[in-house]
Amino acid sequence: VASVVCRSLEGLKTFSYLEELILDNNLLGNDLLLPKLPHLHTLTLNKNQISFQRKLESLLDHLAEVVPSLQYLSLLGNMACPNELVCKEKDEDDYQRYRYFVLHKLTNLKFLDARKVTRRERDEALVRGAFMKVVKPK
Repeated sequence: VASVVCRSLEGLKTFSYLEELILDNNLLGNDLLLPKLPHLHTLTLNKNQISFQRKLESLLDHLAEVVPSLQYLSLLGNMACPNELVCKEKDEDDYQRYRYFVLHKLTNLKFLDARKVTRRERDEALVRGAFMKVVKPK
């Protein structure tokens, strides 16, 4: 089985009816730009180079614009997804704040990472999600 590392997604614009896209284990970062994919409902970006939340915010804003049907997103294994697998200093509270922030930005998600979005999380994201940015000190 051949493996190809992706650095550019330029060629995706010809697949406007794409519904699922798995981009795990690549070198994609915060500057990731997808073309308009109105039918895309599943996107996995596990184990890439998506870093801290200040930059994550612009990526989420971009995804909200170009993939409006997105229901499943996974960012596990990226620095922007703060869990103990990526950084020993992170805990469940850090991860939950990240979830609220992502759900605040992408309101149609039904699954984030490996977990179903609960009604309580969605309600909390509406109320507090905008304030859940985890910023890295300079």
